[in-house]
Amino acid sequence: MSSQDSSRIIGMLQMRLHALNDLHLTLKHVHWNVVGPHFIAVHEMLDPQVDKVRSMTDDIAERISTLGGEPTGTPGALVDARSWSDYSIGRAEAIAHLGALDLVYTAVIEDHRECMQATETSDPVTQDMLIEQLRGLELFQWFVRAHLESSGGELSTRGATTESGAAGQAADQARDQP
Repeated sequence: MSSQDSSRIIGMLQMRLHALNDLHLTLKHVHWNVVGPHFIAVHEMLDPQVDKVRSMTDDIAERISTLGGEPTGTPGALVDARSWSDYSIGRAEAIAHLGALDLVYTAVIEDHRECMQATETSDPVTQDMLIEQLRGLELFQWFVRAHLESSGGELSTRGATTESGAAGQAADQARDQP
């Protein structure tokens, strides 16, 4: 691999590291702040997701090191580099958090896919790692969406563009169901 390709991949992986560190913390935040009748189901669903996402960050950091880079996992570096805002939902009903998490997962998955595609010809080892991580991230989003989807396949968060909007839509739909 050329040093130019290596540097480019290290930069992309550093952003994936930031995104997964942020996701791990967001999942714990939701775990601590979820309330309502589905509390225990969501509370317990999130811990394995937290553990797996933390493992993903370790894999990415080690890949950055393998490629000759220096992984940065400090909170300040994450905040300085990210292009997204903090998770915006505090203490809320389980369904509201799940609505917001659906958007969080969508953003992480989309960016992971872009990175995976960008490594297709230059670094199949990194691409393989990202594909495996996508498998887990998409599974977790499916778990979240199972709570948001009607039997007809429509998501209660369809069309939402903000976490608070998705949370509100999910909560409204849940209140409207018998």
